[in-house]
Amino acid sequence: MAWNEPGGGNNKDKDPWGNNNRGGNQGPPDLDEALKQLMDKLNGMFGGKKPSGSGGDKNSGGGAGGIFGLIVLVLIGMLVFKSVFTIDEQQRGVVLTLGEYNRTLEPGLQFVIPLVETVKQINVTEVRNASLKELMLTQDENVVEVAMEVQYRVIDPVAFSLRVEDPEKSLAHAAESALRHEVGSTDMDPILTSGRTLLGSTVRTRLQTYMTSYNTGIEVDKVNIKEAAAPQQVKAAFDDVQSAKLDKERYVNEAEAYANTIVPEARGNAQRMLEEANAYKEQVIAQSEGEADRFLKLHKEYRKAPKVTRDRLYLDSISKVYGNASKVLVDVEGGNNMMYIPLDKIMEQSRSKAVGSSSTGTDISRIADRVTDEIIQRQSDRRTREGR
Repeated sequence: MAWNEPGGGNNKDKDPWGNNNRGGNQGPPDLDEALKQLMDKLNGMFGGKKPSGSGGDKNSGGGAGGIFGLIVLVLIGMLVFKSVFTIDEQQRGVVLTLGEYNRTLEPGLQFVIPLVETVKQINVTEVRNASLKELMLTQDENVVEVAMEVQYRVIDPVAFSLRVEDPEKSLAHAAESALRHEVGSTDMDPILTSGRTLLGSTVRTRLQTYMTSYNTGIEVDKVNIKEAAAPQQVKAAFDDVQSAKLDKERYVNEAEAYANTIVPEARGNAQRMLEEANAYKEQVIAQSEGEADRFLKLHKEYRKAPKVTRDRLYLDSISKVYGNASKVLVDVEGGNNMMYIPLDKIMEQSRSKAVGSSSTGTDISRIADRVTDEIIQRQSDRRTREGR
């Protein structure tokens, strides 16, 4: 038989909690009794009547008061929960009191009045991105397709959340306006080639001016021109033009390389010619000065012995002339005939006889001796004929 079945023995011995024997071991408290005591306390706190009559009146009054108390406790808990905020390090809290700006909350645990104050949490360290890709008209009336990315941060949470209805949308419109203004003031070639960095810098400056004048609380960190190209409709013709420009640059570079090779060589030749001319100039000047000095010294000696000096000058001049002549005509004094001396033949005979001798001075001496002998022989023959 179970412990809670009626009849047959002492039920207090069968009760596992021992609630029938309060004087001895104390078991777990009765759940119904504990709930009843809590409801009585709540009724006392909120003006409810304590139960005094029969069981029906007691249960009805206590149940209504307890439910009302639970509702009040839940409402108080919710209000307390909504009044405490934790602001992260990356955020700032903008507090509005009945819709009007009141203060800005710094990072940490903060308290606000529930139902009266509301908090907008704004991230002020996150770098946000906005992208744009549009067809635009350049200054030289060409159409280019430009893709741009804007990186920005919120530096004034109050202005960002209250001054402008949609600051990020305003940023997108202002970025497009700034880009169109700068592209419309620039030719197509710089935009497509080496002018993207400069274009991004000018767009950033203009866009930041717009954001400051709009009081959006946004700071533009960087503007990247990701892509700039001709529209697809004219891409083939544009590629041909770009190819022609590349060929032009290649030809110009080749011409400059050739010029860099030829010009230094020409300058070197010109410098060499100048040096040779200067050397020739110095040589001529030195030779002239030497000749003038020799003439002065010769003139001094001539004044001392005119005849000897004249004979010496004559002999030197004749030696120079005969040294370069291959034929000699000698006018014999007192006669009508001129003597012909073939020096070239005589020199050839002398060379054939003097095998192995290549001294020019020796050949000239030998030739002079032969010429002298020939002159003496012819003079003797002439005298012999005259004596007859």
